[in-house]
Amino acid sequence: MSIEIWHGDITELDVDAIVNAANETLLGGGGVDGAIHRAAGPGLLAECCQLPELRPGVRCPTGEVRATGGHALPARHVFHTVGPVWRDGRHDEAALLANCYWQSLRLAERMELQSIAFPAISCGVYGYPLHQAADIAVTETLTWRKSHTRPLRIILVAYNAAAFKIYQQALNRSGQIDSSGGSSALMQGLAAAT
Repeated sequence: MSIEIWHGDITELDVDAIVNAANETLLGGGGVDGAIHRAAGPGLLAECCQLPELRPGVRCPTGEVRATGGHALPARHVFHTVGPVWRDGRHDEAALLANCYWQSLRLAERMELQSIAFPAISCGVYGYPLHQAADIAVTETLTWRKSHTRPLRIILVAYNAAAFKIYQQALNRSGQIDSSGGSSALMQGLAAAT
């Protein structure tokens, strides 16, 4: 099982599932959410519209995850998770963000998937500080890996060089860097990961 940091466009990854940093409506938005909807095509929005509303305008509460097909994406599935809006760090933001990772990994395991890729959840318009979010992403994925065998590959996707460096630093702090491609690896480029 490996945890990798990849610099590039999450919509280009050929993996079993990519995670969408969605909003509660699951009807698309800005940032990575909008990019995934554009790349997947109109079928993704149509499928999201079929998901049940738990209350008006809410198909997925913060910290939870819903699965759809990948449609025109190379990824077979899209896992939509709703991260917390950053307020001040004292409103359960860390626990809610950690739950986004944990619930997505749990769903991947239940579906017997081999690979999953995560964007920097909540770090766009939701304002979560990237350094703190990267630490949570690394901590949660490493903790998962210690007691689970699936998914075999967990990829943390950095959307630019600065985010790549922040993820790299978080992985370094965890003591899990192995640039030879062992338990953890760093990848940079635009080619699809297999």
